[in-house]
Amino acid sequence: METNLCVAGFGGQGVMTLGKFLASATCDATDKNVTFFPSYGAEQRGGTANCFVVISDGAIGAPLGDVMDDLIVMNGPSLVKFLKTLKPGGALFINSSIVDEKDVDRDDVKVVKAPVTELALEMGNAKVLNVIMLGVYVGYTEVVPPEVVWETIEHKLGSKPKLLPLNKAAFEKGLELGRAQK
Repeated sequence: METNLCVAGFGGQGVMTLGKFLASATCDATDKNVTFFPSYGAEQRGGTANCFVVISDGAIGAPLGDVMDDLIVMNGPSLVKFLKTLKPGGALFINSSIVDEKDVDRDDVKVVKAPVTELALEMGNAKVLNVIMLGVYVGYTEVVPPEVVWETIEHKLGSKPKLLPLNKAAFEKGLELGRAQK
């Protein structure tokens, strides 16, 4: 089994962190192979950012980004740019707070909606929108066990223990949303 994922959005939305958490969790706690390939726009905050994560039972070639099994888009421009790379039957995860499902002009993909910007603001910190979306993705796909992903998040944020409760709640909220849309 091999899963090709593209995560795309504006700089500052935590796109790279989402990809790194998933790749690290897979690498650290499973016997699967993984690659993580980041791509930054000219500006760090507000510019475009995307990354590719490939998870496989076998050897992985270069992540080319031309055909994706799954696509996470955090903003409209990312939908426009990457939707064509999603294979028929693939899963499209959209930040429905700022991406309109009506802009998805394909009926051969499964759309998983999550208002992650709105939810993060309701939780009191816009910066957890990526952790919510990671939860949605993991809850929906089960590509990596949720407890493994949480352990990675907990480890990566270990130097900032005050952030753990909020991030745990955000991840759990995402898992709930993802599981509900299976």
